[in-house]
Amino acid sequence: MGERLTTGEVCTRSVTIAFRDTPLLDAARLMRAEHVGCLVVVEDGVAGRRTVVGLLTDRDIVTAVVAPGLDLHTLRVGDVMSADPVTVGEDDSLIDLMRAMRAKGVRRIPVVGAQGELIGIATLDDVLAILSEELSLLVAAIEHEGQRERQLRR
Repeated sequence: MGERLTTGEVCTRSVTIAFRDTPLLDAARLMRAEHVGCLVVVEDGVAGRRTVVGLLTDRDIVTAVVAPGLDLHTLRVGDVMSADPVTVGEDDSLIDLMRAMRAKGVRRIPVVGAQGELIGIATLDDVLAILSEELSLLVAAIEHEGQRERQLRR
């Protein structure tokens, strides 16, 4: 990783995907099998590039289908997904990612390449892990400063 972290460096590149016409029950089973709370909904584009068209979360299924008592067997991912999700570019900074999460009130953001193709997904968990590591480095610097001072002033 470089001095300026990019979303391409931070994101998870192994993304569990679905298509609009995927049966919702299959999508829910896929989430369970893959131990994920979100599917990136894609469509195949030019030159085999998959472009992001939506997100489907476990919360979407609960609030839009289970809670109102709809028939899960008759619905498709496209019926429930959040369309036009916010995305970030793989060269955007970690700060850009955090600003987008805050501005849109989301915990997961697909990362796209220059042609709009799906590269990965960045999550709040990813950001917190990076920030935790950075804070640990600062704590270590503070501790080292105290040790250095004690050695110099004996």
